[in-house]
Formats: sequence, C-alpha cells, structure tokens
Amino acid sequence: MSIAPSIFNWSGGKDSCLALHHILQHQIFDIRYLLTTVSETYDRISMHGVRSSLLVQQTESIGLPLYQVNLPEMPDMDTYDRTMYTQLTALKAQGITHSIFGDLFLEDLRAYRESKLAEIGLIAEFPLWKRDTTEVLNEFLSLGYKTIVVCAQRGLENFCGRVIDEQFIDDLPEGIDPCGENGEFHTFVFDGPIFKKPIKFSLGEKVFRSFPSPDGNAEQGYWYIDLVDG
Repeated sequence: MSIAPSIFNWSGGKDSCLALHHILQHQIFDIRYLLTTVSETYDRISMHGVRSSLLVQQTESIGLPLYQVNLPEMPDMDTYDRTMYTQLTALKAQGITHSIFGDLFLEDLRAYRESKLAEIGLIAEFPLWKRDTTEVLNEFLSLGYKTIVVCAQRGLENFCGRVIDEQFIDDLPEGIDPCGENGEFHTFVFDGPIFKKPIKFSLGEKVFRSFPSPDGNAEQGYWYIDLVDG
C-alpha cells in the first residue's frame, strides 16, 4: 500500500498533537511538513499567541520539518485564502496529496477546509472527527502528554497559564467544551510520547487583547499568557 505524501496542520495545541500521535502510529500518511500560520507582526502562532521560537523547538523535538506561513495581523478572509492558496499550490507541486487537521466537530469549518483544498486538488483528513471531547482529553492525558492553556476567553482568565490535568474538566464552567473546540481556549503542548525532549519555558505577562468578531458587529477578546523560552 502506498503512503500518501501529506502536510499536517500544526497549531501546537493538544488536539493537533493527539491527531498527529495517531497519524504517526498508523503510518498511512507520510508527513512531509508541520504547517503553522504565524503572525508577521508579533512573530507568534496565529490565535494561540505562542512565540515562534517555541514553535520551532516543538517541531524540532518532534523531528518533522516546519512549514511556516506568515500572515499579517488579523487578515481578512480574502487575504487568508489567497495566501493559503499560493502556499498549498506550491506544496502540491512537491507531490503533497493530503492535508490533515485536528478538528473535532465544527461542521462549517470542515466544509470550508474541504472546499478550499478541493480547489487545489488536495484531500482533507480529520483523524479525530466526531470523537467525544472529554474522551479525547482523557486519552491525551493518559498517553502522558503535557499541555498548558496559553489563551482563554473572557470569564476563563483563571485557566490561562494552567497546566491541564485530570481536575481540569471538573473545574470548567458549565457549557465550556473540555477541548475548547468552540474557541473557548487554546493550548501549547510541551512534552509527551512524540517529543524527543520537553520544551522548557517560564510564564511571562498575562494580557488581554480585544479584536473585532468576523462579522464586524462585536468585540471579542482573549487573555494571553506569555511563554518565555527556557
């Protein structure tokens, strides 16, 4: 059986990590790159706010090449789509056939990804799709992975900077997805089975950043905890 040349869409967080864990175990896909979008303005992982230097340490510890896509701060969808089309077309020219994601249950997002990839001739894969999110988080922890909440919505600021453990699910307010799949929070994985060595960091400043919602009708915002190298 041939192994499909693929890219893995790497956010640095727990769902992405668990999806990659399973992909590497089953050896159906040949992961050529871990693809991550990074803010040019801040030199940090888009949405998650983690320094790109820690992203580089992550991918080096995993042992897979990083394919970094630089984006302007808060790009509109047209800018994002054009940038990704250019980058993914170049990857397809290298023989890439599949693009793999850690998404769990956002139907609209999956449809968007599949549609945009189909324009280029790439196939989307979702190894964690429709799994129960509490089960996903428990499996992640049982495998020995360690992750920290790097940003969280208003009302969840006390979770920002917290290392996720078994107590985490019980402490979440009612209605908050255990994996933050609705965008409630994002994480950074710093140790576990696919890592050759842990990623070392210290906690820096915690700040709040607001930004317009996608429809432009309201303000959204996240609390971010800075992770400082070493």
